[in-house]
Amino acid sequence: MLRILTTVFLVLMAQAGLAKGLTGTFPSIDGGTLSIEEWRGQPVLVVNTASQCGFTNQYDGLQALYDRYRAAGLVVLAVPSDDFNQELASAEEVKEFCEINFNLDIPMTDITHVKGAKAHPFYRSVRSATGFEPKWNFNKILLNADGEVVKSWGSVVKPESAAITSEIEKLLN
Repeated sequence: MLRILTTVFLVLMAQAGLAKGLTGTFPSIDGGTLSIEEWRGQPVLVVNTASQCGFTNQYDGLQALYDRYRAAGLVVLAVPSDDFNQELASAEEVKEFCEINFNLDIPMTDITHVKGAKAHPFYRSVRSATGFEPKWNFNKILLNADGEVVKSWGSVVKPESAAITSEIEKLLN
């Protein structure tokens, strides 16, 4: 019995360790790279996005959230993905679409896989640590200042919802 409890304890500790300090370097839509590590000490909301999705209007909410909390330290990272077959053909088209239609200035990655075997290492780490994997576009993952997953939300939860802003405000206070 003691051996079983010890094994369970070690497994739980290992899983807890996976949830800490997530990392990830993404190719930036503007060239160069974006690194989760660059934002240590700040909360980061990571959102998989798509330009031709019914939730694409959430870009407005993501920008508003960034504008509202940017000075306090929040980073909002958009991760365009075609995993659900709703993204434009190239990063250049995505960038132009977002600038023209939403006037975005949030950090954005190049088009990136977010689920399955081809998922970016960041998303594989999130799945391994928490069991969360995007089920559709505009899923949100909130990281604390240490890079730990605080909470995740599906597509229907709007960026400016009380569910998200209350968690962000806890991290900023």
